[in-house]
Amino acid sequence: MKGSGDQGSEPTSSSVAGTDCCGGLGNIDFRQADFCVMTWLLGYVDPLDPSFVAAVLTIVFNPLYWNVVARWEHKTRKLSRAFGSPYLACYSLSITILLLNFLRSHCFTQAMLSRPKMESLDTPAAHCLGLTLLGVGIVLVLSSFFALGFTGTFLGDYFGILKEARVTVFPFSVLDNPMYWGSTANYLGWAILHASPTGLLLTVLVALTYMVALLYEEPFTAEIYRQKASGAHKRS
Repeated sequence: MKGSGDQGSEPTSSSVAGTDCCGGLGNIDFRQADFCVMTWLLGYVDPLDPSFVAAVLTIVFNPLYWNVVARWEHKTRKLSRAFGSPYLACYSLSITILLLNFLRSHCFTQAMLSRPKMESLDTPAAHCLGLTLLGVGIVLVLSSFFALGFTGTFLGDYFGILKEARVTVFPFSVLDNPMYWGSTANYLGWAILHASPTGLLLTVLVALTYMVALLYEEPFTAEIYRQKASGAHKRS
């Protein structure tokens, strides 16, 4: 549409809007949009808050700790020799893992409680979703534990305590690494129950940390059982 009475005039703002709705993406100041998002996020999340920093550190440290210690034990067998038994060594590692996981959960909760809730998440529907996720997470974690056994859960294969065959019963029949995803579901449900953007952000970090850990754990564990199968084949 041209301006009235002048065929050579420039298109008016209304004509531009007609051909490019709302002024077009070219008229959006993405820097301002990013700033608004960051301002909104920082209203709920304080990355410099000591409780948030503690939660981040424990989330990242825990899988690093048990992978480093377990690989060191697999290479040197020093823990097994120190405790006089691979089972006792595995039990000792499991105690430290459990304590660290309790600490992680405590730091996670404190980080959420130190920041404001999001009103749009503080609803009956969200509470139901949070409880459902917690229920699913607990089922996955407990069923994984019973399927793997104590030593299987706490990296017994790194101590030479190997299973006869790969575990394929529930929940491993429906999901790979159900222990990790069950733990992630627990944190997600806990965050939603608290209507906490801080908790949601930390849950993303939990999931990413587990995904990175699996990149190292799965090939290493597969190699342990490959060596076992190779040794059994040679003996036969």
